[in-house]
Amino acid sequence: MEILHVLHVFVRSLMFLLLWSKCEGRESELNTVTCGSLLKLLNTRHNVRLHSHDVKYGSGSGQQSVTGVEIADDANSYWQIRGKPNRPCQRGEAIKCGQGIRITHMKTGRNLHTHHFSSPLSNNQEVSAFGENGEGDNLDVWAVQCDGIHWEREEDVRFKHVGTDVFLSVTGEQYGHPIRGQREVHGMSAANQNNWWRSMEGVFLQPSQLPLHHDEL
Repeated sequence: MEILHVLHVFVRSLMFLLLWSKCEGRESELNTVTCGSLLKLLNTRHNVRLHSHDVKYGSGSGQQSVTGVEIADDANSYWQIRGKPNRPCQRGEAIKCGQGIRITHMKTGRNLHTHHFSSPLSNNQEVSAFGENGEGDNLDVWAVQCDGIHWEREEDVRFKHVGTDVFLSVTGEQYGHPIRGQREVHGMSAANQNNWWRSMEGVFLQPSQLPLHHDEL
């Protein structure tokens, strides 16, 4: 009888540990940014959200401009997190630190992009929105730089451009007409306080929301 009691206690303890482990894993999933999530990104140094709109640069590449805005509820500040052109990620899959991603503007379907043009105000590297219907080129890929295994929602991260090695940054320069008061977003070669970003408002897909077929982004 004593042996049976010991075995019963052991099994109950084991079940508790398994359940706790599962809950911990689920909590971790809920705290991560995942493939397919639609979100806003805040530059924590200047308190502006990454933004775009169908307004072209008047110099440089002439592509769609990307800016930073202080207003929190602008629908033009939503971006979708997607995989690389030839390595899509599974919808709802947690984004790993160091992973290459595309950041696609919801309203216009163009990807966050940079290239060797000078930005109009600071003379850093121009950042634009490029492509059509979510498809651009290999200069649309950014690596998420963070400390742990996955990109955590409340964590400050950096985005390093895979093709040119610059960091997505804001240093405070403001545009005039027709986008008066919006901040310039550009690429900088140095990692510093101007290139920290945090995920904010959005819809974060979870693995439990996976469709029955494999939906890749």
